[in-house]
Amino acid sequence: MVVGSENRRTKQKRRVGLLYDDRMCKHAPPNKTDWPEIPDRIKSIWNKLQTAGIPQRCVLLDAKEVEDNQVLLVHSQNHLKLMKDISSKKFSSRRKKIASKYDSIYFNEGSSQAASLAAGSVVQVIEQVAKGELSSGVAIVRPPGHHAEHDKPIGFCLYNNVAIAAKFILNEKPELGIKRILIVDWDVHHGNGTQKMFWEDPRVLFFSVHRHEFGNFFPFNDDGFYTMVGNGPGAGYNINVPWENNQCGDADYIAVWDHILIPVAKEFNPDMIIVSAGFDAAVNDPLGECLVTPFGYSVMLKKLMDFAHGKVVLALEGGYNLESTASSMLACVEVLLDDKPNDGSSDVYPLESTWRVIKAVRHELHMFWPVLAEELPKTITNQKVPLIPYVTFSSSDSEVDFLDNLPTNKSSFKDQFLTTMATEVDNFISHQFGKNL
Repeated sequence: MVVGSENRRTKQKRRVGLLYDDRMCKHAPPNKTDWPEIPDRIKSIWNKLQTAGIPQRCVLLDAKEVEDNQVLLVHSQNHLKLMKDISSKKFSSRRKKIASKYDSIYFNEGSSQAASLAAGSVVQVIEQVAKGELSSGVAIVRPPGHHAEHDKPIGFCLYNNVAIAAKFILNEKPELGIKRILIVDWDVHHGNGTQKMFWEDPRVLFFSVHRHEFGNFFPFNDDGFYTMVGNGPGAGYNINVPWENNQCGDADYIAVWDHILIPVAKEFNPDMIIVSAGFDAAVNDPLGECLVTPFGYSVMLKKLMDFAHGKVVLALEGGYNLESTASSMLACVEVLLDDKPNDGSSDVYPLESTWRVIKAVRHELHMFWPVLAEELPKTITNQKVPLIPYVTFSSSDSEVDFLDNLPTNKSSFKDQFLTTMATEVDNFISHQFGKNL
């Protein structure tokens, strides 16, 4: 009875902050276009949470616009000026032309305020958690931020919301005692902007798991490759897990958590965790084409809650299937509230390409994180996987040789991958249909 009473008291003490503001919906794409980043993204999340009675269980926070000095911690003066002025009348006739200079960006009359509210809201939630006034928090914001770089918007992102907030807490609020921040970016796209902003900063461990496909997936460069580990004092504090293909699901992500992220997080020992919570790796997302379920997201988040005394903040990034995004966010908020994770199954094995990527990442990072030098148990890496609609390698001697001689650049890696894949295709066809096919 005493233990049960204590558990109930502990749950009652958890204060989860929740922030949503309709004004962020005023940033909207031009009429009659098929932009996936639309106001309904956050509306659908909010409606789903309301239907589930979540707001009544949380501490509701008011959105605040970001301050200039906070933006300038990661962005240039020119970038700040453009984002502040772009919605003014003097830019009405030039907005479309200016937007066309950037990759996957649009502007309208509501963009400046929405961007300011998105960044300011993430700062607001993170500061409240850092102060201990909240146990954890969720910022349902748009436009997203993790692609935005020092001097340019990119990929639907105007300000880098998470980077601004993290830098603000570290640089401007030392009295709060947050000295090490783990940023986990599980958006299906690489967080190129956030990576660059903490490239040489050992106070931030940046971890991004994303579709990469050897630079053939947005943002179409080498920045998200596993060899990009940081520089100078930040060397080893940048970890990329670059998927080779789509259709990665719960088992693949959880394997990465168990064999890369969690071991490193234990050594890093963060004072706070910020999740760049894009849900475009969710089932049925039109851009991500991956298979993560709400259960999968809840498991990933639950594992992170074991660190930093549960000081975890989720800031929305991508996610373009409205139902999948809303359901995934609901599952995550329920975890923050200490609810039991949604029903699901972890019986499906990771793809063999997943083990190949995990081994490559561990090989690259083990000099910085000795725990990654330990050999993976063969009982897990040799598990059979279901046949999928694209080619994977078998657990053969050729894969072992391939992994023992990992190339150090994208071009060499891609050439070696294609050569090995061609051999495996021939072997697969011979095995399935006979040598005379």
